[in-house]
Amino acid sequence: MRAVVQRVAWAKVEALGEITGAIDHGLLVYLGAGKGDTDADRAWVLSKVLGLRIFESAEPGGTGKMDKSVVDVGGSLLVVSQFTLYGDVKKGRRPSFDSAMPPEEAQRAYDAFVAEARAQGIRVETGRFRAEMKVSSLNDGPVTIWIDSAKSA
Repeated sequence: MRAVVQRVAWAKVEALGEITGAIDHGLLVYLGAGKGDTDADRAWVLSKVLGLRIFESAEPGGTGKMDKSVVDVGGSLLVVSQFTLYGDVKKGRRPSFDSAMPPEEAQRAYDAFVAEARAQGIRVETGRFRAEMKVSSLNDGPVTIWIDSAKSA
């Protein structure tokens, strides 16, 4: 499973002209599932997303270092499905998405990721799976992190 995580001041996603999810301070998570990804991969990526210490302490006299997680700062997640994270451009100019998980399985993995994050008390907003979406955000930092469960071993 792969995720591109951006620390944002705000983010929103629209599908068919309707806002399906919007957050203020938190993380915009583009999430992709690959063939062969397991529940363990999903759990590992979720723990990384929730545990990333990429927020600065807001306390007076803080160190200015990134030492707080989205959980620590009371932030939210906006999770957007993104099969294109599995685009392979080694040959030619058109990406191959052969290593992406089939849509039905990927939707179950995406829904499980969202449900598991919510079960941990995090406010989670979402896009619409398999829809053409427009994502807007204000990247804070900018801070962008790439997470790949295949690299966890």
